[in-house]
Amino acid sequence: MSSTMLTLMQEVSNELGLVAPTYVAGNTSQEVIQLLALMNRAGYNLTKEYDWRILEKEYRFYTQAITTTGNVTNGSYVLTNVANTTGVDNKWQVTGTGIPQDCFVVSVNGSSVTLNQPAQASGVGVTLTLGQMKYDLPSDYETITDRTQWDKTKHWEMLGPEDAQQWQWLKSGYISTGPRVRWRILGKYFQIWPVMNTQEYLGYEYRSKGWVEAANGDVKNSFTADTDTSLFDDTIMVLATKLKFFQIKNFDTTSLQQDYDRYLSVAKANDKGSATLSFAPYPSKVLIGYANIPDTGYGS
Repeated sequence: MSSTMLTLMQEVSNELGLVAPTYVAGNTSQEVIQLLALMNRAGYNLTKEYDWRILEKEYRFYTQAITTTGNVTNGSYVLTNVANTTGVDNKWQVTGTGIPQDCFVVSVNGSSVTLNQPAQASGVGVTLTLGQMKYDLPSDYETITDRTQWDKTKHWEMLGPEDAQQWQWLKSGYISTGPRVRWRILGKYFQIWPVMNTQEYLGYEYRSKGWVEAANGDVKNSFTADTDTSLFDDTIMVLATKLKFFQIKNFDTTSLQQDYDRYLSVAKANDKGSATLSFAPYPSKVLIGYANIPDTGYGS
């Protein structure tokens, strides 16, 4: 298990020849405050340094959709007498007869739904599909992992990330929908297209920015309590903090930089396994053949 913030700070202080603190959180010593800030900065930098195994996470969610009815008026931005608006907000889209393509909800007031485009036809009791298109990213999201986005309901990989031009073509073109889910991170949301009319189970992997673990197991983005522990290797945290201390004091960092770079390289190499590469690769055989049957008995 990793050492606590207090233990790491004491180790850094001892190696620098400084007075080791008996506590860190709430300590008013300028020296302790500075060392803590430098240690946190080291943690922030390390999260962006490499795809660390300990920071890789999976995220899963269900798409949200409602099939309901409502009254549509040609030229009006407001749908009235909508039977079900539970949970609907400005992350949702609306489809149905008389509703233009790429039409978002602006606001909901009881059974009335205001749209960002006017309706193009009128009707009473029109069948409407309200579906959420924008989904919040995980609270500790740092970056997404390529080729991990899957529609687990249909067992298909989602297509993306779409670039800006492709995304606008999908939302605006005449032929822009199909069985595959397209995705893009736009702003602070994971967005999908087309909007689902049923509940689908989607998921992806991402790298977390939460490199600190509290005593109760909560993930945090920085050290704030003496009992916090780092998800990074203790030696990396100590060496990185010492290096930053020397840098900010304008001391000679040559030796410390070499130590840190050497240990960081080893830590990266040992962080996770690597694939065995073949100089003569060939596709695996999926049908019965000499490569996948026993020498005798043929499995009987």
